[in-house]
Amino acid sequence: MDVPRKGVARQKMIRRIIYGVIAAAAIPAITVALSRLKPAAPTVERSTVWIDTVKRGPMLREVRGLGTLVPEEILWIPAQTQGRVERIVVRPGAAVKPESILLEMSNPELDQQTLDAEYQMKSAQAGFIDLKVKLESQRLTQMAEVAKVGSDHLQAKLRADRDEELGKLGLKPDLDVKLSRVAAEELANRQKMEQKRLDISAESIEAQLAAQGVQVEQRKALYELKKSQRQALKVRAGTEGVLQELPVQVGQQFAPGAILAKVAQPWKLKAELKIAETQAKDILLGQVSAIDTRNGVIPGRVTRIDPAVLNGTVTVDVKLEGALPQGARPDLSVDGTIQLEKLDDVIYVGRPVFGQANSLVGLFKLEADGKHASRMQVKLGRTSVNTIEILEGLRPTDQVVLSDMSAWDAHDRVRLN
Repeated sequence: MDVPRKGVARQKMIRRIIYGVIAAAAIPAITVALSRLKPAAPTVERSTVWIDTVKRGPMLREVRGLGTLVPEEILWIPAQTQGRVERIVVRPGAAVKPESILLEMSNPELDQQTLDAEYQMKSAQAGFIDLKVKLESQRLTQMAEVAKVGSDHLQAKLRADRDEELGKLGLKPDLDVKLSRVAAEELANRQKMEQKRLDISAESIEAQLAAQGVQVEQRKALYELKKSQRQALKVRAGTEGVLQELPVQVGQQFAPGAILAKVAQPWKLKAELKIAETQAKDILLGQVSAIDTRNGVIPGRVTRIDPAVLNGTVTVDVKLEGALPQGARPDLSVDGTIQLEKLDDVIYVGRPVFGQANSLVGLFKLEADGKHASRMQVKLGRTSVNTIEILEGLRPTDQVVLSDMSAWDAHDRVRLN
């Protein structure tokens, strides 16, 4: 039979009290401990991020930009006179010489003007010859008059000398002697005047011929102009190269100055790179460059920096110093790299997604266990295409995450899985 046990109920009561006291004391302690625990770090797939190691040593600063190959010299061929396109001789892509005819134009009005100018020139030339003959005839007449007056003066002087001798002998009245002397002196003066008139006529002839000659040259220049304009209706290349553009159609009418064709030399190309305005400030003339045509890399040097900014970029011209690879042609897209300077001993790392020069950024640095990364404030310095200088916040051999971590901006620590 069962024997009742004394004090069992009391012991149970005591145990319940003890358990209650322990529970009452444990709940606040657990609450405080849980409140002090850090939130669990979010997990990031290691394969989705780019991790790089901080290094120390030389760093080559470069800038990169996209661009195109363009001819060093481009000849735009304008219409020299108004005309209508009659025939297109060659098409874009054809190799041309300086005298190669690209197209032929017509202008009936210019043809008539050229013919009129030719007749006016010939008329002016004939007038010049006629005037020259007339003036020469007048000069000969004047010379004959001078010669006649000279002869008369000589005869009068001889008679005066004769009468003077006769007068001394008493054989000639003094009045006759004086009249002979006056006649000789009059003819002497007349001879001087006629000679002076002859000299003046020579200068007059020269002036008249010069004036008529100017008219001849003017008519000739007008004819040559019209002739050259008519010849220009056959549009020529003007240089050796390749015809790039010919934006005309048969039957089109063009005014003087309108662009008819574009000729370039495809074996003389340069690269035009578009560099971001924030990176172009360190570019200098003569800096070494490398142009990637996707079919080879061509060395080059900076020859021109555009002073203006267009759409946030600066145009930089690079002269190519190496042989062009096969397939290189105008308007070919290229990728250019310009070497700015070489830094001998700096701390650097791969360039982060949002890393700009001389800025302060937050980067996730891997902890010692290699499984967690904590956000660090890092001061960046000078930049290159793929690397950036570290001024503060990291040391060599540190590993940092360079990928875009903006999705974890609310966290200072992540777990790499």
